[in-house]
Formats: sequence, structure tokens, C-alpha cells
Amino acid sequence: MRMLARLVLGLFVLKAVVANPRFSRQVDLDTYDSANYDVDLDNLNLENQDIYDYEDGLTIDDPQIEIGTLAPPDYNYPVPEASMEEQEQEEEEEEEEEEEEVPLKPQLIPQGSGGSGVLMGPDTQKEEGLLPTTPETPQEGTGGVEGSVSSGLPEIDEPEEPVIDRTGMPTCLLCTCLGGSVYCDDLKLDSVPPLPKDTTHFYARYNRITKINKSDFASMNKLKRIDLTANEIKSIDDKAFLGLPELEELVIRENHISQLPALPETMSLIDASHNNIGSKGIHNEAFKDMTSLLYLYLTDNHIDYIPVPLPDSLRSLHLQRNNIQMMHEDTFCNLKDFNYIRNALEDIRLDGNPINLSRTPQAYVCLPRIPIGDLI
Repeated sequence: MRMLARLVLGLFVLKAVVANPRFSRQVDLDTYDSANYDVDLDNLNLENQDIYDYEDGLTIDDPQIEIGTLAPPDYNYPVPEASMEEQEQEEEEEEEEEEEEVPLKPQLIPQGSGGSGVLMGPDTQKEEGLLPTTPETPQEGTGGVEGSVSSGLPEIDEPEEPVIDRTGMPTCLLCTCLGGSVYCDDLKLDSVPPLPKDTTHFYARYNRITKINKSDFASMNKLKRIDLTANEIKSIDDKAFLGLPELEELVIRENHISQLPALPETMSLIDASHNNIGSKGIHNEAFKDMTSLLYLYLTDNHIDYIPVPLPDSLRSLHLQRNNIQMMHEDTFCNLKDFNYIRNALEDIRLDGNPINLSRTPQAYVCLPRIPIGDLI
């Protein structure tokens, strides 16, 4: 009974489906028969060409680019590392070849610009033969390095220095005046020029002055320092400096002086080193009353004794390379007063003299330091 009911129900459903219009249309399409239609399929495309107007030459393989649009940029694909290294090596080889092709030519360096006026280059010594293969060491007395190198070039005569007539020229035009200081260094002077009355410091080093007259520093009441280093002075008037009430420092080293002139009691520094002062070239008790004397330099002379008495204010005494052969025990100390101490005199130089300091031990008991010299 149940089976019968199911069959009946299935038949009703089947009829309902068949009666549906969509189903019937699909059946008609599936059962299309071209024989029932008067359509020429071969001429169908030809008729449609008149309806649609296609441009000639337009194909799918050649797409058109619209105006106003840009073509895609070219993409730089990465180069393999090996090829980059090869390119770098090739560039380096090309640079080396260019350097080898350019020859280095010797150039002439002109004088006056830091050069010596000779040809300079990598192959100058071999090809040109301008310089010696080994440099020569200049010997003493041969004139230095001049003439040791032969450049092969014609020697250029240096222009002679013009002769300047300095007679009557104002001192501050000839020299340099700064405040109370007058600088006349290296001017080839053969005498002391007239100085302004308010001069306090006078420098005339490296000149050709041969003599100091009494009138050179007359009425110079403010002069405190005179420096005549490295001149050709042979004689000094004995009273040339006595009329200077403010003179404190005198430097006359590196000259040819044989007699030390009389000096005022206001002196604090005396430097007469590198001269020809002998045993009779210093006045008796010349430094006794100089109560402000601090420095006494008489190095490289011909003195054969220590010029005593020396003031208690003295701090430094330099007598190196003289001819001093002996010393008394009371040269520096007071043997009558064992409490006497010279604290100021700390620098005594006697080295280079033919004297044995160990023979007079009592001569140093009052000194803060033993003199420098030979002890044997």
C-alpha cells in the first residue's frame, strides 16, 4: 500500500515538472533542427561585416597605445656579481695602461720658489747626469754645501746688495723704535747711531761695530740695557758706561774685547763671554760694590783667576773654558765666620779649566752647591 502511494506521488511530481514552461523551452533548444530554419550560416559573417566597421590593419598582436599614456620604463635587470668584478678589473687595467703611456718629463724648478734650480724627475740622475749618485757631506772649511752638487746649469750671479748711505739718517728711520726700545740688529752698522734721549733698551746685534766711544752713550740717563752681541768690537772707552746712572744689563759677548771697561754699581747682569779678556783685562775689585749683581758670565776667555771679591747678591758665576788653575779657601767663604752662608750663589761653573776642585774642600762649606768642574 505504501509503495503504491509513493508511485502515485512520483507521477504527479513528474507531470508538474514537465508542465513547467522553462523546461519545455530548454527541450526545444536541445532539439534544434537547422533544417526548419532558412538561415545561411556561411553568409552570416559577411552580412555582419557591414554592420560593424573595423579598422584595417588592426590585429590582436599589435595593440594600439592611447595618446597621453606612457610606455612602461625599461627594467634594469641585476648584473651577476662575477660580471661586475670583470668590469672593474678591465677599468683598472685601462687606467694602468694610460699611466704607463704618459712619460714623466723632468721639470726645471726656478730659484726663489723653494727649489734649487735643478731638473727634478724620476730618471733625472740616470738620464741627464745632473746630480751625483751619492751625496757628499760638506766638510768644515769647504764653504758648506755650495759646490758639492753640480747642476750642469749656468750659474746665476746674485745681484749685489746696494750700498746705502746711512750717514745722517734718523735713527728711528734706520732702526726700529718701539716705545723706549731701539732695535738696530743686522744692519751692517760700523758705529753706534745717535739714540733718542728716552731710550731704555738698545739692541745692535750682528753688526760691524769695531769701537765704543765715550760719546756714544753720553747723557743717556734712562738707558737700562745695552746688547752688542756678535759685532767686531776690539776696544771700549773705559768711561763709556760710567755715565749711565740706570744701566743694569750689559751684553758684549762674541766680540774681540781684551779689556773689560769700568761699569756702574747698578749692574745686575754682565755678559762678556767669547772674548779675549786675559788676566789683566779686569780691574782690581771690579765687582765688589755691585750690590745688585746677579749674573756674571765670562765664559771662553783667557782669565787665569776668579775675580774676587764677589758681591753677596751674585746667583750665577760662569767661568767655563778659561785658564783658572787654583782657588783659595776664602774665595767664596769667610773663614773667620763659620756661620756665614751664601744661599744666593747656587750656580758656579768652572768646567773646562785646569783646576782640581778636590784640593780646596773648605772653599765650598758656605755654598748651597759644589761648583761644577773637575774633581780629579
